[in-house]
Amino acid sequence: MMTTVNHSALGGSYHNPEDASSRIQLRRAIILVLMSLVIPGSAQLVQGNRRLGMNAVRVWLGSGLIAVLLLILSAVSRSLFLSLVMNPVVLKLGQWALIALAVGWAYVIFDAWRLGRPLEQKSAHRIAGTAVGTVSILGMAGTLIFASHAVAVVNEVSGDVFVSGAVSKPHDGRYNILLLGTDSGKDRTGMRPDSINIASVDAETGRAVLIGLPRNLQNVPFPEGSVMNQEFPNGFDCEGCYLNAVNTWAHDHADRFDEDDPGIHATMEAVEEVTGLSLNYYALVNMKGFSKLVDSVGGVRINVRERTAIGGIGSPIRGWIEPGEQQLTGDQALWYARSRVMNDDWSRMGRQKCVLNAMVQQLNPQKVLLNMGDIAKSGSAMISTDIPRQDMSVFVNLALDTRKQPLSSVSVVPPVINTADPDYAKVRRLISTAIEESEAIGTPRANLETATLKPVDDSPEVKDPKKVNQSKNLDTVC
Repeated sequence: MMTTVNHSALGGSYHNPEDASSRIQLRRAIILVLMSLVIPGSAQLVQGNRRLGMNAVRVWLGSGLIAVLLLILSAVSRSLFLSLVMNPVVLKLGQWALIALAVGWAYVIFDAWRLGRPLEQKSAHRIAGTAVGTVSILGMAGTLIFASHAVAVVNEVSGDVFVSGAVSKPHDGRYNILLLGTDSGKDRTGMRPDSINIASVDAETGRAVLIGLPRNLQNVPFPEGSVMNQEFPNGFDCEGCYLNAVNTWAHDHADRFDEDDPGIHATMEAVEEVTGLSLNYYALVNMKGFSKLVDSVGGVRINVRERTAIGGIGSPIRGWIEPGEQQLTGDQALWYARSRVMNDDWSRMGRQKCVLNAMVQQLNPQKVLLNMGDIAKSGSAMISTDIPRQDMSVFVNLALDTRKQPLSSVSVVPPVINTADPDYAKVRRLISTAIEESEAIGTPRANLETATLKPVDDSPEVKDPKKVNQSKNLDTVC
């Protein structure tokens, strides 16, 4: 049916000018809000306080310029970028700058909503315009407040976990960090570590070798002139004196040491003598905190290589982790890494390396950012270390490089080494060879050997975790 009523381009009809005016007002109000959401201050430049608009645009452009410069810096020199953005002063300034930006931007959007004259609009239009303004303010401010919170969490956890101490330079081009796993908390002394590993990382490439030492290694030597060497000149040869008991003995005789933590100090000395490596730092990982960390990132995907008990050894077995690829919870990952029921220490050491390898590969920056709060809660309870905060950016940068490369492993275990009567000269040669082979990966000769000598998997469906203890690439055996 034909009609003679003319309609305006912006909505409404000329026969109903009041309706047309209300539609135009709503459209203008929404456009002003969206302009301020995209470019804060643009609405004020068009209609409103031009001075406010110019200041808001300047701040927006300045913030954008800083973001672009940081992006360029991260592409040109990631190490310098991380050193800058992880500086505690920069983090604190960034935290408050994001809050100020959120408040200022929210005000500019609110002012743009006010410029739309909501009180002059029809009730339905006023509600619609207010909804758009509210969603814009909450979405923008919420994003900036979340970013500010993430920055604050990084700053707080960094201060809690990392100390203010002397920086240790790489030894022969490598950082060597002692990793100790225990059930005890930070305030418990004299514990016996369940797992003892060294992460030896190339300072240039991030290529890493995990070196596993059995907890029951006997007759461990100590450096000449040390307190432990004076007490045990022929090695740690007392009854029940294994490598993991060094910490306990030193704490029980703390009056003989001039150290804040004699147990850790003595353990590091023993490990250096055993391996022939100079250690830079240590990290003491609490197993329950590790379980919380795994849960905080939604679990870890593991190809379980053998049926593994949950519980046992002093407590009832309360379940099993069956073979096959699956997503493990924190509790399951913890027991997969520590259980010795129905298997042995050597199998457990292999499984521990597979869990570490999976975490290195799966804990990407995006997952860390999205779960920052939960990671922070578990992180401060999980780890105690002497890595200084000044070196934190160095290790974050190395960790990003390590994720891109195969992780090697070597362990001081039978049949290569008799843990009851170790040949420590052979141990040092074994570790030195593993590091040399790791450093050779990426050279033309190593690439040729990799291309022509592919590893053969005798049983692709069920792999022995013990094979993990001696591997050039954990991805192929885990």
